[in-house]
Amino acid sequence: MIIDIHGHVSSPAELYAYRSILTASRGAHGREGVKLNPDQVLRGAERHVGLLDRVGTDVQFISPRPFQLMHAENPSEIVFWWTRAANDAVAAQVAAFPERFRGIAALPQAVGTEPSQWLDELERTVLELGFIGVLINPDPAEGQNLGIPRIGDEWWYPLFAKLEELGIPALIHAAGCRDPRENYSEHMITEASRTTISLANSRVFEHFPNLSLIVSHGGGSVPYQIGRWRAARYLEYTQVESYDNKDSSAPPEIVSFDESLRQMYFDSLVHDRNALALLVQTVGADRVMLGTEVPGSGSPIDPLTGFQYDDITRAINSYEWLGDDDRTLILKGTARRLYTRF
Repeated sequence: MIIDIHGHVSSPAELYAYRSILTASRGAHGREGVKLNPDQVLRGAERHVGLLDRVGTDVQFISPRPFQLMHAENPSEIVFWWTRAANDAVAAQVAAFPERFRGIAALPQAVGTEPSQWLDELERTVLELGFIGVLINPDPAEGQNLGIPRIGDEWWYPLFAKLEELGIPALIHAAGCRDPRENYSEHMITEASRTTISLANSRVFEHFPNLSLIVSHGGGSVPYQIGRWRAARYLEYTQVESYDNKDSSAPPEIVSFDESLRQMYFDSLVHDRNALALLVQTVGADRVMLGTEVPGSGSPIDPLTGFQYDDITRAINSYEWLGDDDRTLILKGTARRLYTRF
């Protein structure tokens, strides 16, 4: 079995028409909701399954599409209404092919609300709809400087406590972007990088030892810039001046940046064979899980390989230096261990 932990719903156009109505009316027409045509849900799911078959994926965990989550819209109630509708669309696709899909919930992370206000929808999706994980946007302000704390801050602790209680992992993935200096893809990688650094420098895993957090898109730039973060951690724990003195005492024991990285997990969605190899070699095969986003931004053909960028299983299977046990961990083993409700 090959398990892809990072996929998104393929939903009929009615779902996104409902989103347009909400944003245009700002909730003036009430919640109303949306009824998806079962035949169109099935057709979309069938196309999606065909793409999974092409790359050899047996089961994919799907969530609402992050760039559509509109967390920075107002008033906040339309974000709550939209999130519920998007999660229901995920549930409909899972129901169409329960042997191929599992649900990952989005949260109504409206700007101006706090994590404790998102928990009802989390519990509904897990306890009523049978979802097995959750998607977290580390920047609900979508690139605006609105003072929302980084994800390593205690502000997020009510959500982390509920995740531990329910026993579900979280895939951390940026959503929309309103910063004119970045497009959506740039913002997504920026936030993945910031998330990794914030968690590595936090006490989150001391307070929540059973919490499973997965940083999407391979941790952003962190594996590529690993040397800088190792050096920064060293400087954090020591006084550089003391090493100019040969009589100085031995440096204190340092919790390495690499050790901090291994408190979290990462998906494989970096779209490049060499970059993925660097990620696995940096954090360890037991900390990386297959994520492809099929169908998503990796659909174009990579001219270097002749295959689509999101055919990531092919890259993993091509590494001669990767042992069979480690390959199994990436393709299914770690996912089966973390996603206990699966």
